[in-house]
Amino acid sequence: MSQMTRLNKYIAECGICSRREADRLIEAGKVKVNGKVADPGTKVSDTDEVICNGRKLGKKDDKVVLAYYKPIGITCTEKDKFADKTLKDAFDYPIRVTYAGRLDKESEGLLLMTNDGDLINKLMKGSADHEKEYYVRVTKNLAPDFKEKMEAGVFLSELNRKTKPCKVDIIGPYTFRIILTQGLNRQIRRMCKELGYNVSALQRTRVANIELGKLRPGTYRRLSVEELKGLYGELGM
Repeated sequence: MSQMTRLNKYIAECGICSRREADRLIEAGKVKVNGKVADPGTKVSDTDEVICNGRKLGKKDDKVVLAYYKPIGITCTEKDKFADKTLKDAFDYPIRVTYAGRLDKESEGLLLMTNDGDLINKLMKGSADHEKEYYVRVTKNLAPDFKEKMEAGVFLSELNRKTKPCKVDIIGPYTFRIILTQGLNRQIRRMCKELGYNVSALQRTRVANIELGKLRPGTYRRLSVEELKGLYGELGM
């Protein structure tokens, strides 16, 4: 007998979207199971016919996790009529995968792409506390107290909250590396702005144990067994 799985988890594991997005689709009546509109909490197996947004889902693929170098100018979304170029336009892979974590349009660097719904869910949750490392360049000289102020946490007036403590290493007069354990919207840019700086370049170089390495913009690689073991272990999965 096939194992039963909650519908939102099944959709996420097929690489369609996160569980939260799947819940929204189910609540909006856009998911059918065996020809009937599904209810929240429905359980399915691989023998059931699941249609999501008009697309028939097949059996769940093997878990795929890719390290992708997102170029500047690519919006982390799959469909946005206002975006010049989305991930769907820029990224092509034989198996359906989607992003686990975001990078804003003006930023570049490491983005994890996967069809593992549990991994997407874990990486998109702010409570995961996994490290993300960035290289940042600003448009004026860094003040002597910049490192201390950033590491202590910065109050973001636009979001009405203070950031968690972080680690900063000064590289040069205009450049630094920063390690965050949270992922607020445009967090680094907002932190710098509060301290009087504008960001001119921002590159993510690491997520948890996965490093950007020698990837070039627009290219990707499949994670090794060792990397996957380290990633899932670090995230407590």
